[in-house]
Amino acid sequence: MRLQRAKGTIDRLLANVETVVHGKSEQIKLVLAALACRGHVLFEDVPGTAKTVLARAIAGSIDGATVSRVQCTPDLQPTDVTGLSIYNQRTRDFEFRPGPVFANVLLVDEINRAMPKTQSALLEAMAERQTTVDGVTHPLPEPFLLLATENPIEQEGTFPLPEAQLDRFFVRTELGYPSVDQEMQVVREQRNEHPLRRLAPVVTLRDISELDQAISDIYVDELLLRWIVELVQATRDLEQVTLGASVRASLALERIGRAWALIHDRDFVTPDDIQRLFLPVLGHRIVFTASFLAEVRHLGREGALRSFRDLVFSRVPRPEPTEERELKVLTGR
Repeated sequence: MRLQRAKGTIDRLLANVETVVHGKSEQIKLVLAALACRGHVLFEDVPGTAKTVLARAIAGSIDGATVSRVQCTPDLQPTDVTGLSIYNQRTRDFEFRPGPVFANVLLVDEINRAMPKTQSALLEAMAERQTTVDGVTHPLPEPFLLLATENPIEQEGTFPLPEAQLDRFFVRTELGYPSVDQEMQVVREQRNEHPLRRLAPVVTLRDISELDQAISDIYVDELLLRWIVELVQATRDLEQVTLGASVRASLALERIGRAWALIHDRDFVTPDDIQRLFLPVLGHRIVFTASFLAEVRHLGREGALRSFRDLVFSRVPRPEPTEERELKVLTGR
């Protein structure tokens, strides 16, 4: 029953968001899977591909959710995000004024335009769902979801995210440009007003909290769990890599596999789920050697990542079922 309610929540969210963002069902499902796991999402794409629209559509679909937005610029200070203590002359004491980070959904636009000290102000919030100001720790609302966008093409006036911060993003995804028909639909819909203005919430905060509980009921076979760990460990041993994926990657890959199975109306995870989610979960956590990047330069960034994925999967083959039970959970049959 809990899985059925959770699947209904996902279906309502997906249908509602797709009234605003067209033709990106797979990407929306990926973000919703991260939402179910209470994981943060990094949208990395060129301008004008509906990254911010998708983030706002998800936030607007949750009834009762508090939503904040930060537009990152080089002069943005950490206290502009976390809040600060202000002296109150009436009470003759300092009182804390919370910043935009105190919200259920925080949209951080162009995160790589903020200076490193401001980016680092989000580290504690992303990892521990709390923030410390003037030595006092303040818990953040539950659930807390950070949706960040960045433009990978424009480098002037930007500050690349450090590996420690990238590791705290559950998944990274891109949307890409729409097809001709999809773009025509967008133009038609925005002749009078933006569809976001007509978007109504379809789930509650309680529904979102129950998603996190429901995915714990999804089954992951021990063979599959070992394969996940071996895949992540393989990223640390390849000569093409200077920094492999951390233990967070293993945790994220196993957990989002459960959410992906839920979205596709299954109560168990298959190897196909893990293969589909491997790059969104691990792609941004890997630092490649200069020689490997030079070797695959003609493939572009996504081509280089796919080449790396194929290399990892060639080193760690899929688990083979040996029993009827394993045949079901490893093949879906």
